[in-house]
Amino acid sequence: MSTASACLTVRGIDIDVIYKDIKNLHIGVYPPLGRVRVAAPRRLDDEHVRLAVIQRLSWIKRQREQLRNAERQSEREMETGESHYVWGTRRRLKVNQRPGRAHVELDGERLLLYVPSGTSCEDRLTILQRWQREQLRRRIPALIAEWEPVIGRAVPKWTIRRMKTKWGSCNRETGHIWFNLELTKKHPDCLEYIVVHEMVHLLERHHGERFIRLMDKFLPDWRSRRERLNNAPLADEEWAVH
Repeated sequence: MSTASACLTVRGIDIDVIYKDIKNLHIGVYPPLGRVRVAAPRRLDDEHVRLAVIQRLSWIKRQREQLRNAERQSEREMETGESHYVWGTRRRLKVNQRPGRAHVELDGERLLLYVPSGTSCEDRLTILQRWQREQLRRRIPALIAEWEPVIGRAVPKWTIRRMKTKWGSCNRETGHIWFNLELTKKHPDCLEYIVVHEMVHLLERHHGERFIRLMDKFLPDWRSRRERLNNAPLADEEWAVH
């Protein structure tokens, strides 16, 4: 799919515009500070895009305000006493330095990290992220299996990866779905919302009326789940476009 890019300023807001071979215009507002991106059909010009943005300006401002007010975790140093989220619950990290296999355990409200003495912050984070991946691997298959007969589409392949602008994405042609590693920090309802959201994209590419009707049909409370996901604490990192 060929693309062309442009930059607009609408009412003091910078807008990144990507012109693609698509049918409908889509406006997105992205963390951490509310960057606005528009994917627009090639048949539209800058003025049409500007008018579309103006029509959605109130929504855009609400989304930007929500992102800027979201609780944000400080940079993780992987030391005892830090707070880490596991499935939407804040847990206190306790680092145990001892010989043996490095691993992670949950103990009540504590997140226990067992590492050899002298393990660096980067290595501790790698161990934690490896555990987080395993948490997702345990939950995703059951959710996909539950929703495949409901939605009527199979998911032949799925992958976990760190993504900077999306909670999930999919390839409609291959049925391959990608899930953001950060989802392991959110409430399980949020993970299910993303599973359904991406599987519905296998039926409908865009976030238009048909997509909304399908979401309403399959997961009636999807809006509250989306709000819960977007209101959850964000990782302390600079999110950028891939």
